[in-house]
Amino acid sequence: MEHTRHLVNDFLHSGVGERLQKGLERRARKTENWVSDWWLQAYLDSRMPVAVYTSPGVILPRMHFQDRQGQMRFAAKLIAGVLSFKKMIDNDTLPVQQMRGKPLCMDQYYHVLSSCRLPGPKRDTVVNYAIAMTPPTHITVVHNFQFFILDVYNSDGTPLAVDQIYMQLEKIWNSSLQTNKEPIGLLTSQHRNTWGKAYNNLIKDKTNKESVRAIEKSIFTVCLDAPLPRVSDELYHSRVAAQMLHGGGSRWNSGNRWFDKTIQFIIGEDGSCGLTYEHAPTEGPPIMYLVDYVVEYMKRTQLPRAPMIPLPMPQKLRFNITPEIKKDIEKAKQNMNMMVHDLDVRAFIFSDYGKDVPKAHKLSPDGFVQMAMQLAYYRMYKECCSTYESASLRMFRLGRTETIRSTSVESLAFVTAMDNPAKQNSEKIALLENAIKAHRAYADLAVNGQAIDRHLLGLKMQAIEDLTSMPDIFMDTAYAVAQHFNLYTSQVGSQTDCVMCLGPLVPDGYGVCYNPMDNHINFAITAFNSCEETNATRFSRGLREALSDMRTLLEQTARASS
Repeated sequence: MEHTRHLVNDFLHSGVGERLQKGLERRARKTENWVSDWWLQAYLDSRMPVAVYTSPGVILPRMHFQDRQGQMRFAAKLIAGVLSFKKMIDNDTLPVQQMRGKPLCMDQYYHVLSSCRLPGPKRDTVVNYAIAMTPPTHITVVHNFQFFILDVYNSDGTPLAVDQIYMQLEKIWNSSLQTNKEPIGLLTSQHRNTWGKAYNNLIKDKTNKESVRAIEKSIFTVCLDAPLPRVSDELYHSRVAAQMLHGGGSRWNSGNRWFDKTIQFIIGEDGSCGLTYEHAPTEGPPIMYLVDYVVEYMKRTQLPRAPMIPLPMPQKLRFNITPEIKKDIEKAKQNMNMMVHDLDVRAFIFSDYGKDVPKAHKLSPDGFVQMAMQLAYYRMYKECCSTYESASLRMFRLGRTETIRSTSVESLAFVTAMDNPAKQNSEKIALLENAIKAHRAYADLAVNGQAIDRHLLGLKMQAIEDLTSMPDIFMDTAYAVAQHFNLYTSQVGSQTDCVMCLGPLVPDGYGVCYNPMDNHINFAITAFNSCEETNATRFSRGLREALSDMRTLLEQTARASS
């Protein structure tokens, strides 16, 4: 602590900090947002696979179909719903969202559709074809590892009706019944440098290059997945979460993806459905807003049937698989299967209560869940850890996210008191209220651009751009510990009864997503099996117990005082 104090003091008073701060302020005057390019760059510089490591999944409620007709009908409605949403983006009629009475930046919505990440040997790029002279009019549909181009607009520019889309999907299904095809899409799940090399190798061939470009330019991708083996109701959500994150491995649906595509909707023949998205161009809230819109759209009574004009056959994309490409695919299969085995996923519905309980006690539901996580973690490890909760910076032009640091002096006081028999319930409640208040205060700072993490990132990036030596505070062990988030958490609120899931941020950490509904809370927890210290099942059990114990504490204290 003394050593870190000394380094911080030095940074403040030696002129180094001041010089970097001035550089940041100059940058802020010249750009729309001083941090957004660096934030995007951090994603594009990362060489880890996007599947599992950065791309989140979303699990939608289980659908009631169990056959290909149901799957096609659902997919057709979903596609029509996304096209209806796209029309609002194209016409600039998307309602501006508000947070606490302030308008939010809507820029991310313009990067979700018709965009794609492209691999590079050292750094990737994101291309947005929506701003091209002739924006794309097709989507990609994948079935049995085979890719098709489906034009979703009539010649007069109107979107295809649900029935027309259904007929086209039927044609695609019938033209892709062979199951012995090479899972070319698996290449996109590789380490980025490996995929970058394989990509350059793949597009040397003219046919391959045209097929890859067609996928990259498409508005979005729809993955028609093969049914997975049945599991118990208890395990169902965990299995679907894994399917959304990685597809289940090379034997199952991992080859039925193009992980570089910004958004891929996944619809299984067994009623499982959801999506995965590439994180570089967008955060979770715009994706969930789109999901909420599409789910509502699909509930509406269907519009009158379209005139049955015969439509051209959707185009199947061809790939010439050389021995070298086949070798790349084999390597991708091995690596994907290792990733699948390494990811421990537990998704569940905590059904005892939802937002209703903390609200009844005038406590912030988000702070309440965060404190339950702190308690579960403390009980497991007898210590606290750096905790990341994402906050939206969309009150600012091009704002992305800031870090809410949920671990605080106040949260520590609460978790250590909770299991201390010498402490009275009234004292524990006071400490819980205090911890939630501290969390709320930090969250308010974060959404208003007053937290520490993006500012520190900016100062560090400024030092790199100035080509000066890295300031000592960024080389300090304390800084490394502060940046090592064992708990990587996100509340992605949504009207739809769904939950997002994401991989852990560090090898010995947890990824925790939650969506508190009125009477229950949806959770998805991930950890790596290769780490002996972490265990998603144990942590989810600990979280349930913490939530139950906190409710008991509230109720006993309320009874005692009344």
